[in-house]
Amino acid sequence: MSGTVTTRSRTLVVNRVLVSAHAVAIIGQPVFAGGYLGGDYDMLWLHKWGADAVSYLAYAQILAALVLWLVRGPRWLFWVSLLLAAGETAQYLAGMAGALDLHIPLGVALVTGVVLTTIGIWRVDR
Repeated sequence: MSGTVTTRSRTLVVNRVLVSAHAVAIIGQPVFAGGYLGGDYDMLWLHKWGADAVSYLAYAQILAALVLWLVRGPRWLFWVSLLLAAGETAQYLAGMAGALDLHIPLGVALVTGVVLTTIGIWRVDR
């Protein structure tokens, strides 16, 4: 029994770290985009690099959330992570296509979703 609790606690810590890193990365995206729109054209490279980082973190978050679910942790994190990753994939493709009418509002929704997910995972009891 205590082995399961320890495994769950460690897995929860890994998920908290990943979700928090994901939040930091996605919050940086509007900063990079704003710099680019303000005339600093080097920020577009940072925005693309940040998009790659956000995507990789989203996929890692799905796997970590699945492991957390398997050790009897909360199931909601897996489903939310899957939904966020799908949205971020659409966001990435919209940005590459130049569809700013989709890219910007979807970005606002995704930042909100990741921040709320971060708050939620830190409220989960061990």
